[in-house]
Amino acid sequence: MSFVEALILGIIQGLTEFLPVSSSGHLELGTYFLGVQSEDNLLFSIILHGATACSTVVIFRKDILEIIIGIFKFEWNDATRFASMIVLSMIPVGIIGLFFEDQIESFFGGNILLVGFMLLITAILLTLTYFNKRNEGEITFKNALLIGLSQAVAIMPGISRSGATISTALLLGVNKQKAARFSFLMVLPPILGAMLLKTKDFLENPEIASNISGINLSVGFIAAFLSGLLACRWMISIVQKGKLVYFAIYCGVVGLLAVIGGLLW
Repeated sequence: MSFVEALILGIIQGLTEFLPVSSSGHLELGTYFLGVQSEDNLLFSIILHGATACSTVVIFRKDILEIIIGIFKFEWNDATRFASMIVLSMIPVGIIGLFFEDQIESFFGGNILLVGFMLLITAILLTLTYFNKRNEGEITFKNALLIGLSQAVAIMPGISRSGATISTALLLGVNKQKAARFSFLMVLPPILGAMLLKTKDFLENPEIASNISGINLSVGFIAAFLSGLLACRWMISIVQKGKLVYFAIYCGVVGLLAVIGGLLW
């Protein structure tokens, strides 16, 4: 992986992690067309996801601080209720991550046909939100679990995590701003957990990153972090204005092109 490739993939990750177009799917397409070796993808992907997690922390730092303060009051309040729903939403993706890790990794190998079909599913989910007008509800424990299930499905490259979770929340009638806030905050624990596991794997088998230099990892991280800051703020505005349908069109077009490319090549 070259310096320029790391920079491009970092920008792709930062922009697409928050926009409902699937960061994993775009990374798969990017690495495929750039010719980046597949064995490099997983570690680099974890690094980039860590960068966008940092972007989330910066954007929602006040919310995160309020939650932490509320938790340490050791009483049942809005903060502990919200934190409990975050934990509940993590259960589906946690189960899949613990018991199906090898199967998950097998999806990340430049299979653009799979990515194309999954992008089409993302397009359908985003389109459904256009016809839903009930968006004044709260996040409940039932909603949190259902949104968590959609996050688990979004492990597939091509299904947008933000698109799936926000669409699910909106279809359940959750307020737009609260849907975006919950979607972005709920991903932090799984990402940090995955990073810890992959760090452990790296320390035990450092050869898995033998083809990636520290400089390129750093470039990718910084590019993803800075572009993630911009994309996160933009996405919050997009959800509030109800403009997700435009991304449905984008995912549909890119998905079709990926499917055609996968069948021809």
